[in-house]
Amino acid sequence: MSRLASSPHEDFQRRIATGDATLRLYGILDAESCARRGLPLLSVAEAWRDAGIRLVQYRDKQGSDDVVLRNALSVRAIFGDADTVLILNDRVHLFAASGFHGIHVGQTDTSIQFTRDAIGHDAILGVSTHNPAQLSGADAADVTYVAIGPVYGTQTKLDADPVVGLEGVRVARSVTGKPLVAIGGITASTAIQVREAGADAIAVISALLPAAGQLLQEPAKTFARVLTGRL
Repeated sequence: MSRLASSPHEDFQRRIATGDATLRLYGILDAESCARRGLPLLSVAEAWRDAGIRLVQYRDKQGSDDVVLRNALSVRAIFGDADTVLILNDRVHLFAASGFHGIHVGQTDTSIQFTRDAIGHDAILGVSTHNPAQLSGADAADVTYVAIGPVYGTQTKLDADPVVGLEGVRVARSVTGKPLVAIGGITASTAIQVREAGADAIAVISALLPAAGQLLQEPAKTFARVLTGRL
């Protein structure tokens, strides 16, 4: 992972600040979403690698620690030579063993301060926010990036927070100067609008998984083409 010469935290913020197109698409490799569609998690990871996704979060809210760590190590091996930034969702106690570059936490996960203390100041730390108060709190904290959402309605999370819309992205951009990730119901046809509203990166879960009859790589290639102009 040659680009990560400085700390992952500093490198991520620098690359966002300089407009690195490879970080515009943030693939959320969600175990539950893959399972619902009958898709092998690691096959999806390989397809995303081959499609050019270089910012990936592995999320598994249901799996045991053993399963999550085993999959995390496999994901790292898949992306190991591809200059990819790897983020682990929530499992702070597995961070060191995973070899990932950072952790992402939600509002009901471990606290920002606890997480930062646990993973150290060099690691990437991202946090989900859903309203201006949470945004302000995250902006004042020692985090690498702030996520805002859901931008649109989504079926991925049954207990999703209220939709913030494009205006919510604009508000988030006005609140924080840190790298801003937008998430929630974003498709290839709406991704540019979300970027124009102020998001540095677009996080995608379901829309990166193939519909019936599609090749595994197809949705990821479409998103990559839209956001980076490549492929």
